[in-house]
Amino acid sequence: GHTTGPSLNNDKLYKFAYSAEVYVDRVKASLQKSAGYRISSGVDVNLLWRNPDNDDNQLVKITMKDVQVENVNERPAAKNIFKGKSTEKIIGKEYLEALQRPIMVELVRGKVKTFYSYQNEPGFTQNIKRGLASLFQLQLHSGSSREVDISGKCDTTYHVRQDQVTKIKDLDSCEIEKKRFTSHNRILDISTKATSATVYVLEDSFIKSIKAEENFVFVLNYRRKTGAKIVSKQRLELKSVQAGMGLIAAKQVAGVIKTLDPKYVAMPLEAEPVKSECKKCPSLSEHWQSIREQMHPDKLSKPEAAKSFLSFIQNIRKATKEEILKIIKSENKEFLPQVVDAVTSAQTPESLEAVLEFLDFKDASTFILQERFLYACGFASRPSETLLKSLTEKFKGDVASQEIRETLVIVMGALIRKLCDREGCKLPAVVEAKRLILNRLEKAKKEDNVQMYLLALKNALLPEAIPVLLKYAESGEGPISSLAATALQRYDPSFLTKEVKETMNRIYHQTRKIHEKTVRTTAAAIILNSNPSYMEVKNILLSIGELPMEMNKYMLSMIQDILRFEMPSSKTVRQVLKDMRAHNYDRFSKMGSSSAYTGYITRGPDVSSTYSLDILYSGSGILRRSNMNIRVFDRSTELHAIQVVLEAQGLESIIAATPDEGEENLDSFAGMSAILFDFQLRPVTFFQGYGDLMSKMLSATGDPMNVVKGLVLLTDFLQEIQLQAGPTASAEFLGGLAIDISGGMEFSLWYRESKTNVKNRVAMFIAGNTEVDSFFVKTGMETTLETETALDFISTVQFSQYPFLVCMQMDRVDSPFRTHMTKYESLPSGRRYTARRGKAATLAGNEYPLHQENSNMCKKVFGAKSDSAGSWF
Repeated sequence: GHTTGPSLNNDKLYKFAYSAEVYVDRVKASLQKSAGYRISSGVDVNLLWRNPDNDDNQLVKITMKDVQVENVNERPAAKNIFKGKSTEKIIGKEYLEALQRPIMVELVRGKVKTFYSYQNEPGFTQNIKRGLASLFQLQLHSGSSREVDISGKCDTTYHVRQDQVTKIKDLDSCEIEKKRFTSHNRILDISTKATSATVYVLEDSFIKSIKAEENFVFVLNYRRKTGAKIVSKQRLELKSVQAGMGLIAAKQVAGVIKTLDPKYVAMPLEAEPVKSECKKCPSLSEHWQSIREQMHPDKLSKPEAAKSFLSFIQNIRKATKEEILKIIKSENKEFLPQVVDAVTSAQTPESLEAVLEFLDFKDASTFILQERFLYACGFASRPSETLLKSLTEKFKGDVASQEIRETLVIVMGALIRKLCDREGCKLPAVVEAKRLILNRLEKAKKEDNVQMYLLALKNALLPEAIPVLLKYAESGEGPISSLAATALQRYDPSFLTKEVKETMNRIYHQTRKIHEKTVRTTAAAIILNSNPSYMEVKNILLSIGELPMEMNKYMLSMIQDILRFEMPSSKTVRQVLKDMRAHNYDRFSKMGSSSAYTGYITRGPDVSSTYSLDILYSGSGILRRSNMNIRVFDRSTELHAIQVVLEAQGLESIIAATPDEGEENLDSFAGMSAILFDFQLRPVTFFQGYGDLMSKMLSATGDPMNVVKGLVLLTDFLQEIQLQAGPTASAEFLGGLAIDISGGMEFSLWYRESKTNVKNRVAMFIAGNTEVDSFFVKTGMETTLETETALDFISTVQFSQYPFLVCMQMDRVDSPFRTHMTKYESLPSGRRYTARRGKAATLAGNEYPLHQENSNMCKKVFGAKSDSAGSWF
């Protein structure tokens, strides 16, 4: 009869040879040296029943025989974990019996309609048999459809050419329950690719051979050399056809099954979830004790700290609330902040409950722990709605410390943005938090409150907040309008409407009122960064020459930076300059010390990173604002890795100088504000008011103030995979950062000089583990990458003459860089094969070039200093 699926002959026994292999290795490596294993066996196939009314409906019996487990690559005896062990010993008697117990498959037009097996068999062996049964599913005409096999319900395409059929399965389309999570920013994340193809050769309307291959590739976006692949291959080859049993006569399949063995039941062909138990795993407390020393506050800028932090997170993710609380409650105050970093970064419901139960926001004495908890929430790689809801509740309740109250709402802003980026903008907790921030900002009277809600919006970046930010930028007082303007600067230019640009032009050109230089320069930067029109650029260029002294120099430097670094608006700027040749010379030869400069730190095939440094002084030589940024970007995404802004105002009286026009009444203030990985932290005040300034100056030790210290989970990726041969696999990549940023300002009236110093110390550790798990053997590859560095930014100003001398230095110390890779194969008994490779290198320290003018000035500053040795003050 005619059939649209393969057809078996009656009374025949088809004998096949079967093998399933897995390989794990680096992405570019050849498979000859990979870790892995092979399961091979004979497979007997025979027809039990054919539907009398439809010969395309068949019941087939499939039996695995003589199962063997071996290395996938030749290993010398000493390195062969299977050496001298029978299959029964490796797999276990009960498992081997289950594996060799037959299955029955009902085929209808070549597709598996029902899969029959014993109900209470171990999931692992059942899945290997499902993998074998899935191979028998094929159609004999070209076309696409959604079909179910061991991988779940997937889009599948068949290409038929004479006796050859190719089956392509789109693995990204498969519906199957598997754990998966990814990091918030694409640059910090992992790219994945999965493919599956099976080639059938037919003979005499049945299968002669099958070759199936699946590939999974994982690469770290910011270093594509770091990655892994899993390859899974299945082979089935017909060896002989012999005389077999006769058919069973029956109307229905059910009748046949009942006659044969009533213990057989219909089961899903889709794989069932399985987990192998960890036999010798340490408890959470045991694990903490083993890494505790690496987490000492003094070691927080070392890669070991980041490494211990990651392994601690992995264990917290498996722990109960009680186990977590036990550690938190028993630890002393030196180690507690690091414990809080890890527990919060674990982001499980249990870890969140534990830390919230422990922290009491009504008690100001645990300020440090509350702050570390909140910052870890702000950096969360995949925050939950529950987390935002909990923070909103805390904010509405009693909070003892005003600084913690501010941090709470600033972090709520960051969580709103992360949840919105993941299609969560309509979640009730997000809607409520947005409403709370916008409503309370509208009602806020005190400057401190206005500031805290604006900082929250600077993190949330809500499109609906733009009109509010415009209002504060244009009509707010100094610090408020400056903050609103820098919040607008963080939006993607596509959100900046005509109205935004009109407002920025009014602020820059002071159409409605006098604005401080800091706000005007931010407004100019926004205009020049969001696709400015010819007239906008022309008006800015015409204004240079009419501005206060140092602002002239700053704007000129900004324009030169745009041209030199070929920024998007450089074409328009060049065009305008060409048409303005007549007015140039006088306008563009301004004296002054302010500057703006952008350069590359790295330019790579995967990601590039830039640093920019701009500094604005008042006419008397006192710093108004210095802004250092590091940005990382690939072809489609940008990550604002770091920003450190030092701001000062009203300090002229210290050196008996005259304040700039419009700045006569500014209160003395100096402070610092930082953005870390797209997250605006709570700003830090060095001093506020003249009295505070004097007392700090007289007691100044020049000790930098800590801005942020702690452990941050940057990369957080896990994907579980169901291989079509039966085993499960997983790829997990975690990246941690140990960070310590501090900043300070000092004055020496004696030498009439001031110094600002920002120290960034960071250490990074990345750990990847890609593993295939078949209950009786595990194979995989661990990769690690570690580096540490310190970046110092120092500016020295001598204001004994005009133009005063300014020397800026940006230095990076030598940075060690190490990578390790371990491939392994292991048995539950503890027998293990490993192959290790490591590489270490040092990235030489570097003094980053700023403009030529700066280099000339540094020579003068340090030349002049050598003869005036002695202490400050």
